[in-house]
Amino acid sequence: MELTNLTIAQIHQGLIKKDFSASELCKTFLDRIKEKNKEIFAFLQICEDSALAKAKEIDDMISAGQEVPILAGIPSAIKDNILVEGVRCTASSRILEDYTAPDDATVVKKLKNQGVVILGKTNLDEFAMGSSTENSAFGPTRNPFDLARVPGGSSGGSAAAVAARLSVFALGSDTGGSIRQPSSFCGVVGLKPTYGAVSRYGLIAFASSLDQIGPLARTVEDCQIVFKAIKGKDEMDSTSVESSQKRQAPSEKLNLKKIKIGVPKEYFIKGINPEVEKVIKLAIKKYEEMGAYVREISLPHTEYALPCYYLIACPEASANLARYDGIKYGFTANSKFQKPDAKLLDVYLESRGEGFGAEVRRRIILGTYALSAGYYQAYYLRAQKIRTLIKNDFEKAFKKVDLIFAPVSPFLPFKIGERIDNPLSMYLSDAYTVAVNLVGVPALSLPVGKAENLPVGLQIIGKPFEEDKILEMGKLYARHWKLS
Repeated sequence: MELTNLTIAQIHQGLIKKDFSASELCKTFLDRIKEKNKEIFAFLQICEDSALAKAKEIDDMISAGQEVPILAGIPSAIKDNILVEGVRCTASSRILEDYTAPDDATVVKKLKNQGVVILGKTNLDEFAMGSSTENSAFGPTRNPFDLARVPGGSSGGSAAAVAARLSVFALGSDTGGSIRQPSSFCGVVGLKPTYGAVSRYGLIAFASSLDQIGPLARTVEDCQIVFKAIKGKDEMDSTSVESSQKRQAPSEKLNLKKIKIGVPKEYFIKGINPEVEKVIKLAIKKYEEMGAYVREISLPHTEYALPCYYLIACPEASANLARYDGIKYGFTANSKFQKPDAKLLDVYLESRGEGFGAEVRRRIILGTYALSAGYYQAYYLRAQKIRTLIKNDFEKAFKKVDLIFAPVSPFLPFKIGERIDNPLSMYLSDAYTVAVNLVGVPALSLPVGKAENLPVGLQIIGKPFEEDKILEMGKLYARHWKLS
């Protein structure tokens, strides 16, 4: 029995039946990480001692005849911008290289209460700013399907860890596609929940009106189990809410003949890789064959989504990252303190200049400019008005259809270094994902095939708090067609 290939439900049954122990399972994954992580570099740090201690705790509970939750003993990975008490949390930035989390993020606390084994923290683009996980201060993560290619970003370490079977599931964050795009590139399932469905307390902020934590896993069922464990209102996050939506019917009772799927014509235009388009359209056709009604729809303001996103995300990043001043915590340019004529401003400037990477500095500068006197109305305020128009597009579409199907990315995983010197080319990776964050609706990346032997993900977008519906649609596909 290959333990690293098992799903959450299979592991749970195996532990209960004592086919294997949680300690044995944990050691198997830790050994695999030691073997594979050097070439993939999915993990920034491994929590071996605490993971083995937690696994032993679960074994003791099972031996004592206690009932354990379905996630008890399940090996997991946490993106390194989510706090785990007592563990370094760097956000892949030099400015937080020696920062140790004083508390657990709410999602981590919930997972710990379920008995989840945390194997370690995964690599990401610095402060979650990027689409390739090349912007990490500690080195790039590589795609398990092709080590010469990127795993996507910014949750590239989490996606690669799941794809390479270094963990059963992982947590990531999605600000403009950072769960869905790497999930597509690495051939795993990734869920970006509705804004507010999952607490952001303990997530290092990038853009507060866009950030959302979500799960990545190899199966839709696993993704759903983890989502149920982490969702819900949290008094520590005033933007979190309790879903008022009733749970959708199980997939076997979901009547596809009553489901209307909308396909935006704006997502299939010049620029999309023809092979990606072919795989996505074939997947949509399969849903049609299963009984769903498919129709073309229009999201007319799609072309403005990407510039709108950056004119909102960057100003929010500029404000959020102002706290890293080299004084309170994190990296400090000590050379300035050692000079007798040292000025406070010099400490700020040098600490931030040395501590932040090029992409983070670029976005801070862009965001500060967009918020500055004389430009606030021309850029930031106008972007917020366009955001409302994009939101209206989705609301009108959802009056006609139940779900929206689209590609996750217009192209396949690209080679490491191929786009790093061309920011605009890199930003286009998120052309099909940013609108979902601007609107705040849930979306799933579902692996539906390969092109040029590389994974391709279908994006299933739902109405607010209808995560169960999009997850059930994913399970229906997996049941009828083997996930690639």
